Amino acid sequence: MTLTNWGHLGIYVAVAALGWGIIDQLLALRFGRRTHAALVVLLALVGVGESVGIMQYALITHNFSLAYVAKNNARQTPLLYSITGMWSDLEGSILLWSLFTLFCVAAVTIRYRREVTDAVVRWATLTLMAVSLFFTGLMAGPADPFVFNPDFRRSVGAGPNALLQNNPLVAIHPPLLYLGFVGFSIPFAFAIAMLVTGRVNDRWPLEQRRWIVLAWGSLSVAIVMGSWWSYEVLGWGGFWGWDPVENAALLPWLTATAYIHSIIVQDRRGLFRVWNISLAVTTFALTVLGTFFTRSGVLQSVHAFSSSTLGPILISFFLITVGGALVLIIWRGDRLRSPIGIDEPWSREGLFVVNNILFVGFAIVVLLGTIFPLLYEAVNGGQVTVGTPYFAAVAAPVAVVILLLMGIAPLASWRRVSSTVLWERMRWSAWSAVLVVVVLEITGVRKWLALGAYFLATLASGAAIRTIVASLRAARHRDGMWSALRGPSFGGMVAHLGVVLMALGIVTSSSFTTRHEVPLAPGHSAVVAGQVITFEGFRTFQNSVRHGTQLEVRVNNSVTLWPAVTTFYGRANQIVGTPAIDSNLLRDIYVTFDGVGASSQVSGAQVASNIPANGVLLGVTVEPMLAWLWMGGMLLGIGSVISFFRRRQGEVSA
Repeated sequence: MTLTNWGHLGIYVAVAALGWGIIDQLLALRFGRRTHAALVVLLALVGVGESVGIMQYALITHNFSLAYVAKNNARQTPLLYSITGMWSDLEGSILLWSLFTLFCVAAVTIRYRREVTDAVVRWATLTLMAVSLFFTGLMAGPADPFVFNPDFRRSVGAGPNALLQNNPLVAIHPPLLYLGFVGFSIPFAFAIAMLVTGRVNDRWPLEQRRWIVLAWGSLSVAIVMGSWWSYEVLGWGGFWGWDPVENAALLPWLTATAYIHSIIVQDRRGLFRVWNISLAVTTFALTVLGTFFTRSGVLQSVHAFSSSTLGPILISFFLITVGGALVLIIWRGDRLRSPIGIDEPWSREGLFVVNNILFVGFAIVVLLGTIFPLLYEAVNGGQVTVGTPYFAAVAAPVAVVILLLMGIAPLASWRRVSSTVLWERMRWSAWSAVLVVVVLEITGVRKWLALGAYFLATLASGAAIRTIVASLRAARHRDGMWSALRGPSFGGMVAHLGVVLMALGIVTSSSFTTRHEVPLAPGHSAVVAGQVITFEGFRTFQNSVRHGTQLEVRVNNSVTLWPAVTTFYGRANQIVGTPAIDSNLLRDIYVTFDGVGASSQVSGAQVASNIPANGVLLGVTVEPMLAWLWMGGMLLGIGSVISFFRRRQGEVSA
């Protein structure tokens, strides 16, 4: 058998197993008998796993009998980028997506194996199998990754896109993004199961918080890693451009963040039942919509895949998902209503309502800004873009209020509010925030936006640290450190600290960044934001993958950077600029190779007459504290993992 046949065999086995599993679940629900869910999941995993193995084998060995490999691999492609080639294009990314979806089915099957006869578990498993069948079935039709290449004997491979073999973050960002997207299918499946069975008031809504926290953490880290990747590779010195595909990842993150906070209120007070069910459905639906954006070709983006036939299929799946869930919510509306309400607007649950309005409202703003060009083109036939000013005009005030809520809500009481108690809990962080602003003012910081952000960040970090310390003190006399780590608030407060670090990095870098283009002759220097930049000369390089020219640039006579213009073999010899970065906790120095003098012989570089002979034009960006953004993202991910293992409120530690 050929690799094409082996790959197809795995897909067909998985599709058949999932189809049988769905019928098996329906029969079990109808007649009350046991199911074969574990066997179904095992067969499907073996099938898709075998197909993944075939694809990886073909990529690693540069076997061009698969058209996908010939398109996204070349004989000289290094091992790492041969492996990551599986998610470098449409069909391979669907293969990885299918594998991760089956991991979700397996996780639910294992986690609830002792409750396999519970109707909620059965309906949730059925829903997950249907989702998995949809994505796996795409590979049996329009997204086939195992198409045979009849010209494989003469093929040398086109190679990956240059931007997908220029930084190892390509091995981290896409898989984490897919794990986050796919992980949201578990809360969605249980939401559907609860609506179908009518059991919306027992433990199942709260049980799903663990799963959505884990998916949210994965997506959070993926978004930060994607920003870092963009910063390291694209040469523009920025980390977020409100690109349509970036927005597609942000949308479910926003609604998932709202869900994580509102489910706490349902846990403590029994409120927000309709809202939480709706958020679980909306978050999953937005992942499907994001998949449509990135895999249909309707949006132009540096991140998007080429146009495909999947658009109508994906948008149909999105409409079925949203329409079916809406019908179920209307049907079960009487059971979803909570018999109690919010006592005071400034109680903790009242502040969480504001939190949810902000996150969901901002998600609506981002969605409208993302799809408006499509609507405009459909109605008027022309093209229009929605840029950063539109999104930033809303993002800035939303971020301010969210930081304020992070400083108050964790310390506020449930139900009733005492201003005296609240002030007693937050006075140290409030005075610390005032002190930080006074010190910064004395040292010369005059930008009120930055000073306000530092005040609110200090307030929020103070609330988080106070909550963490209280958990540690309480656990010291009870069950030790493990009990503290599994406390209801510990992981959330760690994530809050991560958000604070990210906010400080974003605000400081955005407020105090210095950018200059500097023409320099060999041996000459320039000073940018107090940093001495010296151009030493050119150096050419060549290997089996690429060739190009590097610049030797000295920073403060202590660090050597090598920005470059690189030509990658394959795909019509793509030319990309490669920035060089000197980074520490205080600042980043970001240097790009922007041009050469007219007498220079550097291929691929922009030539300009105003550059000295044999000289270069350097792009130099000095960004303070940007590394805090990446550290905050990692801390946020750690907090989500801790929250996954948390105790429920009132649970006794073992």
